[in-house]
Amino acid sequence: MEEKPDFFEFAAEVGLTKHLGGLGATEELIKRCHIGEGKTILDVGCGVGATPCFIVKSCGCKVVGVDISEKMIERSREKAKREGVADRTEFRVADAQELPFEDDLFDAVITESVTAFPEDKQRAVNEYVRVTKQGGYVGLNESTWLKTPAPPELVAWASQNVGANVGPLTSDGWVGLLAGAGLKEIFSKTYAINTQDEAKGLLRRYGLRGMLGVMSRMLFLYTRNPTYRRFVKEVQETGIAPENLNEYFGYGVYVGRK
Repeated sequence: MEEKPDFFEFAAEVGLTKHLGGLGATEELIKRCHIGEGKTILDVGCGVGATPCFIVKSCGCKVVGVDISEKMIERSREKAKREGVADRTEFRVADAQELPFEDDLFDAVITESVTAFPEDKQRAVNEYVRVTKQGGYVGLNESTWLKTPAPPELVAWASQNVGANVGPLTSDGWVGLLAGAGLKEIFSKTYAINTQDEAKGLLRRYGLRGMLGVMSRMLFLYTRNPTYRRFVKEVQETGIAPENLNEYFGYGVYVGRK
């Protein structure tokens, strides 16, 4: 554990990753990307493995998950084993901007609150398209500015609650990345943030038992590690959503076909 852990190191330690739109957004990606039995899917930025495990169990397909964090990959493998889907999942450490796969390999590539972080977003999307089979789909669920320019306090809130260094785009920006990578039949839909629904979404994704485990690990870290206590204090100080949040900030589902 590093001396100054960042947002994602904290998430990996407690075994909880989140994305805007919750399980409903994941289900929309499944539908729009035509994910089903017998397909092979790549989840870029899989976090602790919640989405890969859900897709395998609900769709009867195989899912490969990659994440830039070794700790996240460890958590993903643990979760897949606990949920009995280790034989239909594979997890590897990888950078979204340089995927370690051959061309035309996956039936669909998805990301959830991931592509907002790489410095070169077009390079990342180009990689998603490269490893997707001809006729396959690339689907993004990403944080989106509904209106620009956003007030400074809202930018600060997004950085603390979505992740440091997050770089949301407008809907046109995300669509432009997909089009720039050569995708067609592009679907785009944006949604405002509902903080209560986001909280309920975590419970639906992880279940009561899973959330109790997360809370237990959070309490353990809080009592044992002063660095994490400082982190939690910072979250609490900026955790109240600005009143104008729904006006400026949300998420979008963006899907294109290769």
